[in-house]
Amino acid sequence: MFEKNLSLLPLFDTYGALLTEAQRQMFELYYGDDLSLGEIAEEMGISRQGVRDSLKRCEEALTLYERKLGFTKKLSDIDKASSLIAGIDDDRARRAYAVLTAVTSADE
Repeated sequence: MFEKNLSLLPLFDTYGALLTEAQRQMFELYYGDDLSLGEIAEEMGISRQGVRDSLKRCEEALTLYERKLGFTKKLSDIDKASSLIAGIDDDRARRAYAVLTAVTSADE
């Protein structure tokens, strides 16, 4: 049985645009809309095995992108640093927090 790997969700948020349109659609249907492989296959007009293979390729691609680029880990580290700085009562810390907040929300 093919099991959902929820650790892929932040990777998809970061690297999803690098997948093909069909891969993005299947990923969103499977993880976002919670459709079964069979339901996705019917909607996409392909076999259940085709959906499974495509989702497996998505998983491999997203994992490879993170291993090579590491953006999701870096964003997580920035969020942690931002949280730590937010608790410091110092003018420099407040300025640093403002910069980190601006950097992490610039693409949203």
